[in-house]
Amino acid sequence: MPEMTAESGRLMKTATYASVLVAGVLIAAKFAAWVMTGSVSMLSTLIDSLLDAAASVLNMIAVHHALVPADKEHRFGHGKAEALSALAQAAFISGSAIFLLAEAAERLIKPKAIENTEIGYGVMALAIVLTLCLVAYQRYVVEKTGSVAIAADSAHYKMDVLVNISVVVSLALSSGFGLGWADPVFALGIAAYILWGAWGIGIQAYHMLMDRELPDSERKTIENIALEHPEVEGVHDLRTRSSGTRVFIQMHLEMDGGMTLDAAHDISDAVEAKIQNAYPRAEVLIHGDPAGLAEDQDVFQ
Repeated sequence: MPEMTAESGRLMKTATYASVLVAGVLIAAKFAAWVMTGSVSMLSTLIDSLLDAAASVLNMIAVHHALVPADKEHRFGHGKAEALSALAQAAFISGSAIFLLAEAAERLIKPKAIENTEIGYGVMALAIVLTLCLVAYQRYVVEKTGSVAIAADSAHYKMDVLVNISVVVSLALSSGFGLGWADPVFALGIAAYILWGAWGIGIQAYHMLMDRELPDSERKTIENIALEHPEVEGVHDLRTRSSGTRVFIQMHLEMDGGMTLDAAHDISDAVEAKIQNAYPRAEVLIHGDPAGLAEDQDVFQ
């Protein structure tokens, strides 16, 4: 997991500014193209960009808040602001998809000719290029920071690339081959794809807000790191969760009950250091237990 630094914070903020700027440019271009072409597929991608802009602004606010250091009232930091933002983005995206489903269904019942397709092609080409550049930068930021909010923002812009390509195909089929049904049918497909993406974003945010454990493979890695120390005889009550870009790890180490408190403390510090080396953003809390001490252990482990 990448280490959080001042540079990471700067990258996260820059990524939010870039997404808002790109969304603003595309809204203006797509609105003009929709007015000139009358395409419901073009309307679908315009709606998508409007929701992208709203979500990106919300994301920008959330990321700034999430980067605020822990304080007296928020001892664990403000990282869950990212998950709240991602959940709100999922709601925004779902709303746009439902509206689009209604518009596409109406167009299937009442077909309408598409005009000025050349303008539509030009705007879609611009949208694809700008969105690909934004997604590439967001991917770089996520690799450097591990931000769930930027990852969620990037997820729906990745969907936008496919949406924009499908609009180009629908325009070609409708105007070039006289297949008038293609425009609303593609819009229905786009709406379904958007809903699927919103579900994925929402589930990830929900898991973070509910303090879901890290994947079993990660938990096993953490346990193995602890057991590598020759004085550690066992591990139990391993509990993990994530909040924004931070990870919280708690565990009980089983050690020889005859050793001194100083020795047990040194062993715990050594294990903590190794875990933090593997998880630079982790906050690790270790409790030492005498090996063989009868006590209730984590029944979910």
